[in-house]
Amino acid sequence: MVTPDVGVLVLAATPIGRVADAPPRLAEELATADVVAAEDTRRLRRLTNDLGVTVTGRIVSYFEGNETARTPVLLEALLAGERVLLVTDAGMPSVSDPGYRLVVAAVEHDVPVTAVPGPSAVLTALAVSGLPVDRFCFEGFLPRKAGERSRRLAELLREPRTMVFFEAPHRTEAALSAMAEAWGGDRAAAVCRELTKTHEEVRRGPLADLVEWAAEGVRGEVTIVVAGAAPYAEVGSDPASLLAAVAELEAEGVRRKEAIVEVARRAGVPKREVYNLVHGGERKT
Repeated sequence: MVTPDVGVLVLAATPIGRVADAPPRLAEELATADVVAAEDTRRLRRLTNDLGVTVTGRIVSYFEGNETARTPVLLEALLAGERVLLVTDAGMPSVSDPGYRLVVAAVEHDVPVTAVPGPSAVLTALAVSGLPVDRFCFEGFLPRKAGERSRRLAELLREPRTMVFFEAPHRTEAALSAMAEAWGGDRAAAVCRELTKTHEEVRRGPLADLVEWAAEGVRGEVTIVVAGAAPYAEVGSDPASLLAAVAELEAEGVRRKEAIVEVARRAGVPKREVYNLVHGGERKT
């Protein structure tokens, strides 16, 4: 039940490239909001200038560094009946951008939350990738540290859906190399760079080829789309089938530890049983 006299939180998508892609409602919301919370107030001013809009409400910064401290302040404004508009540098707020904490706080206090739909790097990259779009998942940014990144990719080894990632240009080569190592260099992928901008570029091909391309240097905003894992047949629970399945995965470039876990899952047996088979056979030889 909505509390009487509370305000409204509006999440507004902003252009990911061309200003002309801004949804028409964005200008109206910018002009009429009581409070405009922006990830970067300088970019907000450039956007309003390009749109020919004058912001009459209060402008406050709301970015990763002050999100925790600023959320209660914005919630107070909402509870006082104000209309708070949240915008980020590009795309939809809260999607790998500030906003989630404020949405949760608003929902917990029965404050209405709505959105101005518009540009999305996730959906745009997915649409132009040439990869299956019937089922997909968004994984955001991979961890920066190599060990954490490898563990995350290992968890996604058998993900059947097309996967979408954001990545910084200077880390694109490392991310693609880690993906090729974890999933095999022949896995189909697409690197979408500077989407909707003048120098838009979409590179499609197996991960190994994209690693070579990225080695020359990558610039601009990057979204990576990777095909999901091909379906595997179930594995028999007899020792010969288990060993053969582990060997097959290892031949495809999967690390032994992950291969053992995957075969145990497919066969419906404890992973310790597969581990003992594999390492017991080694000791006998």
